[in-house]
Amino acid sequence: MNNFFKASVETLPSAMLKTSRAQKIGDSRGRASASAAGKVWLVGAGPGDAELLTLKALRAINTADIIFYDYLVSADIRALFPIHIPAYYVGKAKNQHSIPQEELNQLLVTQARAGLNVCRLKGGDPFVFGRGGEELLALRSAGVVAEVIPGITSASGCSTYADIPLTHRGLSQGCTFVTGHAEKRLDVNWNALAQLNHTLVFYMGLTRADEIASQLLAGGLAADTPVAIIENGCRSDQRDIISNLRDFPAEVIRAQVKSPALIIVGEVVRMKEKLQAQVQLHGADAQYLLA
Repeated sequence: MNNFFKASVETLPSAMLKTSRAQKIGDSRGRASASAAGKVWLVGAGPGDAELLTLKALRAINTADIIFYDYLVSADIRALFPIHIPAYYVGKAKNQHSIPQEELNQLLVTQARAGLNVCRLKGGDPFVFGRGGEELLALRSAGVVAEVIPGITSASGCSTYADIPLTHRGLSQGCTFVTGHAEKRLDVNWNALAQLNHTLVFYMGLTRADEIASQLLAGGLAADTPVAIIENGCRSDQRDIISNLRDFPAEVIRAQVKSPALIIVGEVVRMKEKLQAQVQLHGADAQYLLA
């Protein structure tokens, strides 16, 4: 961890756990404290690299009385949690939900009413496929003071670390984010997506790779449209796999791509090779902030 983050963790004020008025998780009586209500921060942790945390996010982590964190919050970010503050995993992986969303909403309400300052830490940005809107609505409907701290969303962070601009003059004048997660089938206007001439970024789309490819091809997108699959974006083990619209579902299987992974479709993917060629042309070593 670099010196800036070490210093930040040491110097930012960290609240002592208010044990005298804290309602512990699992209290069968569910009684709220008579003390003043606390507050909930819905915090975007960014896509993985701890150095991409905002100062406001780091402050929320350090001043919380309790932390609830998601599956996509990286080990490097979890290493910043103050050791005296209890932190609980409440994440959701595919077919593995540690707690139902409705129960989690109520848990946040209960802890705030008990007088605790709660840091609800999410990968990426809380309002981009992060259920931040659902949790904020539940909190404010219950009269709990809540604030959202935005984070760098995965599309921006992962594409940047892969040397792929999401927009580029002459190639793409727009960018569209699409979730690949659905209970049964994706409710997407595929023909419209294929005709947008936008960069398309699919979150949580690995298991829908075949559907994404076939639907976009049927909508008129060319088979040789470049596709990037970014695994473990903004982390030390990031992998960038370049393919095309016709072949990328097979490439997902061949390369044994695992979640978390992002799928980027569009002509901007070709910029990766051009940008990296410039590094080689000038004989300079690529300088990455990510160790």
